Amino acid sequence: MAIDRATLIYDGECGFCRQTVAIVSKWDREHRVSLIPFQDQARVGAFQIPLPALAAAMHLVLPDGRVLAGADAAADLLRLLPGKRWLARVFALPGVLPLARHVYAWIARQRHCLVRGAAPE
Repeated sequence: MAIDRATLIYDGECGFCRQTVAIVSKWDREHRVSLIPFQDQARVGAFQIPLPALAAAMHLVLPDGRVLAGADAAADLLRLLPGKRWLARVFALPGVLPLARHVYAWIARQRHCLVRGAAPE
């Protein structure tokens, strides 16, 4: 499947996830990233990513076909956002990505407790 811009697939029922996506949307002044909750099965079905994987972590699908999940998607996502590209360099520092993976895994396990969100619109 060819896409013309990156797509971030996230948990639309998670308040923490929705707040994070709201920040990404605000930072994405060039509209380089499509944002899709994984609950939108009609749209995410085209990406052929298993539902359990989508429920476990955010996924960034890049126009070149690469699919990155969780903390592994963070640097590429930041590179897409104007004014935030410098933050992506942090992930190249020794030890940062393994630490980010650990923190992301903890947040993913706790996300429904971290921020109680309203039901998605």
